Amino acid sequence: MPAAFALDGIAPDRTSRVPLQQQLYQRLRALIETRMLPAGMSLPSTRTLAQDLHLGRNTVIAAYDQLAMEGFVSTRAGSPPAVRDLPLREAPDQSRRNTRDAGLSDRGRVMACQPYHHGEPGAVAFHPGLPDVGQFPFNTWSRLLTRRAKFARSDLFGTYHVTGYPDLREAIARYLTASRGVLCTPDQVVVTNGAQSAFDLLARLLLDPGDTVWMEEPGYYGAAAALLSAGARLAPLRVEHGQWQIEPPAGPVPRAIFVTPSCHHPLGLTMSMGQRLDLIRLADRWGAWLIEDDYDSEYRFQGQPIPALQGITSGERTVFVGTFAKILFPAMRLGYMVLPPALLAPVKAALSATGHFAPLLTQAALADFVSEGHFARHLRRTRRLYSQRRESFFAAFDHFLGHDMTLSRADTGIQQVALFRGPMDDRRVTEAAAAVGVNVSPLSMQYRHGQPGSGLVMGFAAVDERAQVRGFRLLAEVIRHEART
Repeated sequence: MPAAFALDGIAPDRTSRVPLQQQLYQRLRALIETRMLPAGMSLPSTRTLAQDLHLGRNTVIAAYDQLAMEGFVSTRAGSPPAVRDLPLREAPDQSRRNTRDAGLSDRGRVMACQPYHHGEPGAVAFHPGLPDVGQFPFNTWSRLLTRRAKFARSDLFGTYHVTGYPDLREAIARYLTASRGVLCTPDQVVVTNGAQSAFDLLARLLLDPGDTVWMEEPGYYGAAAALLSAGARLAPLRVEHGQWQIEPPAGPVPRAIFVTPSCHHPLGLTMSMGQRLDLIRLADRWGAWLIEDDYDSEYRFQGQPIPALQGITSGERTVFVGTFAKILFPAMRLGYMVLPPALLAPVKAALSATGHFAPLLTQAALADFVSEGHFARHLRRTRRLYSQRRESFFAAFDHFLGHDMTLSRADTGIQQVALFRGPMDDRRVTEAAAAVGVNVSPLSMQYRHGQPGSGLVMGFAAVDERAQVRGFRLLAEVIRHEART
């Protein structure tokens, strides 16, 4: 039976006309009905609760007796009352309330309307962008965390190193210079709570309400949400027919340009060097910030990776954003930015104002994970594994969905896009698939201008061959059912 815990947070109103025993009864009943006090938990003894709340013992006895009479608690001689197992009272459905009724600001209403996709635990087929966490060396990670916690100096336990733990910033700078062609020093690296935290911070720091951002269409909905929530207006940088349509947008000159050139989100395309140079020339002409999201370029399965856009610019107005979510696991919530020198002091102040800095103990363990070679070994191992799963994914897709959809077969990244051959509501398909335990994302949520594409974004890295077959069989049944309705 769960042990009792203090209930001294209950504060009777001694100025109220409602008797104290009735107030205590009502408060305890509400806690039981909402399962704040779980079934089986022992309540404090009448003497203890009376002392904690500065009430007479008879007041507590009367409240307990009322709860017992109505069946909320059970009593037994010599033991304190215990909460009985009762049906959970349903809370009001807040999701159906109009956002205007919630008293939100204009910006708050924009944020509340943004799309998102989180999936459900256990439904890994086919969660977009999800690595196979079962491959992660948790024994090694646990040892590194324990060592850092046991032998840490005081600098890991305060509000220090706001821009990132020095050892990790140095490890990231070395990795990016060697693997991605990024030109930076450790001082230019800022560690964040994942890439989304970086987008939110950059949007608020670099943009005024009404500023134009030239952003890929389709493009990453998470970055779009951060930009729109900061008051930006998005102009479409269309990605179609296998390339970026780099033609200046109509209307105001953009204040910033957001791109995923090494692995387009969600189509998995790679921007050619010629288009990169064209984009850089336009950004220089306008004095626009270039925000480069390099979220998934480590997994390239054909050809040689093209160096980061940041490495071929002057670097004065280019921000490079990366994440460990696709290589390690998303819940680690660690990402990074490489900033031009002019932004270092403003970003440090902004981090202090927002509290967006990441836990130092986790950063220190990750620095050891990288410097001791575990990161490189894990990346090599998952590259081989995901390459095999990519091929089995293609084969299973052709077998189960080849007649209904067309697969992009992108060379980079751990997700693929499939387009419906005929008219289909991809959001309805997504909801129906989720109901049978298949986790996919609708392509249409990546569009903000004109007619959206209809298709599915599907990850393959976390799904072994047997799970792929099962997932595709279920998904095919869902699609064919939706086609008939």
